[in-house]
Amino acid sequence: MIAKVKKSEVWGEVEAPPSKSYTHRAVVIGSLGRYSKIEKPLLSADTLATVGACKAMGAEVSVTDDSVEIAGVIGKPGVPDDVINAANSGTTLRLCLSMAALADGATVFTGDSSLRSRPSGPLIKALNDLGAICFSTRHNGRAPIVVQGPVKGGEISIEGGISSQFISSLLISCPFAKRDTTININGQLKSKPYVEVTLEMIEKAGGKVSTDFKEFHIESDQEYDLKSYRVPGDFSSASYMLAAGALAGKVTVANLFESKQGDAAIMECLLDMGANVYWDTERGTVTVEQAELKGIDVDVGATPDLVPTLAVLAACAKGTTHITNAEHVRYKETDRLHAMTTELQKMGADIVEEPDGLVISGGRLKGAKVDGYDDHRIVMALAVAGLMATGTTSIATAESVDISYPGFFGDLRRIGAKVET
Repeated sequence: MIAKVKKSEVWGEVEAPPSKSYTHRAVVIGSLGRYSKIEKPLLSADTLATVGACKAMGAEVSVTDDSVEIAGVIGKPGVPDDVINAANSGTTLRLCLSMAALADGATVFTGDSSLRSRPSGPLIKALNDLGAICFSTRHNGRAPIVVQGPVKGGEISIEGGISSQFISSLLISCPFAKRDTTININGQLKSKPYVEVTLEMIEKAGGKVSTDFKEFHIESDQEYDLKSYRVPGDFSSASYMLAAGALAGKVTVANLFESKQGDAAIMECLLDMGANVYWDTERGTVTVEQAELKGIDVDVGATPDLVPTLAVLAACAKGTTHITNAEHVRYKETDRLHAMTTELQKMGADIVEEPDGLVISGGRLKGAKVDGYDDHRIVMALAVAGLMATGTTSIATAESVDISYPGFFGDLRRIGAKVET
């Protein structure tokens, strides 16, 4: 699908979609428990891939428009009848690999071409160290991946600098291992807020993990009982609408309440750049109004998913922005540092790609034909850039917004953006 965006002024209110991160975790934790009802989940391509994986391993899952009800496997997933296809969802692959390692038998995971290019080597090694048998069929640390359990537990070390999903995966499943587990983190733990979200969800389900974020200790023989849980709004997805308000008008985003989400940092970034930002924490609304933005220095070690949004804001701000500590952004659905550099340069941006970040000097953008790389965050960020560009911006692979924000283009139109799909 091609999305065409013209220079626009935006004004109005939209509701943030439910959090993708919380939905994934709620579905997996609910599936490992007894009974759960997840209210207001995000029903997108990625989260439905997780639902499918959990069903394949024995959970009984019923999906309606506004809830997911789960009769779980009580810590004992079954061996699937067929290969599990995680589609484009790295979160599905990684969270469900450890779940499958609890089964007494072998499970095979695959995905689309993008997913099969994403690294999972540290998680594969960790599962082997914990007593499972886990290997990449191509011996490159990427899907297709075979895992055979049951995992035993024990003490392991894992790199913290590639993906926090490896740690989250182990934290969710190791309470059901045969013996206690200790996970030591080598190096810096990147994307720490996502691990905090995982710990929050485990605690809500009655699980326990002891940690100082350098070491995690998980006792065995635990149980989950998530019961009823409502998914909060997603700050990652909301960042595009908030950026649109800062650049092109005034936008209010509802369903943004306080949570462990690291991407709430978008509000601090917007304030630092000079935007007018007001968060009504009781009502759960964030309003951002256009102002003259200035460049900032921002460390995204904890908030990698904000990089595409920040790159667009920087390309339209006065002065220079340095986005740093971002090497792990290269291991997402695509290499997002390279993708944003390439596509914003097509639009006339002054942007330099560095090994672990971006240097962007703001200016005027022009419409261009750009590629979305089948990456939902690249597409949404480029659509926001199109609001500020002269002429028309045509974005390829625009259908990928269905991964996390199926209503994105409809919401853009709702606030006055000139968008055709």
